[in-house]
Amino acid sequence: MARFTLHAPGPWGEKGIREYSYSMVMEVDGRVELSGQGGWRPDTLDFPVGIPIETEVARAFDNVAFMLDSVGLNWSNVAHVNSYHVPEEDGQITRATAEVGRQFRQRGVRPVWTCLGVAALGDPKMHVEVRVTAFRD
Repeated sequence: MARFTLHAPGPWGEKGIREYSYSMVMEVDGRVELSGQGGWRPDTLDFPVGIPIETEVARAFDNVAFMLDSVGLNWSNVAHVNSYHVPEEDGQITRATAEVGRQFRQRGVRPVWTCLGVAALGDPKMHVEVRVTAFRD
């Protein structure tokens, strides 16, 4: 029988539990699933406003790293990434996806990646959300 544990690390995890009754991280037999991480500031929990899409993507990747670290993992454990992008002013998502690729290179990973353009995310201030699946060694 599979065993699983749920985690809600840090202030954002606490907010998720308190306001929406969900966990940020679930582990089942060494497979770790993260809920989607946005480009919010972990120190203030503010959603991104008036920042370049590249900064928002980088913050989302940093927030993924924080969640992974909370269960003793890092980006090298990531096997699959889903990224969701609200279109930029020109109707494309090219700047955001270019930054995702740059973040993969910067963090030294080459995961399987599914990238989707979407009409809206969970908060109207969000333009990107990154969700990952990782495995323990």
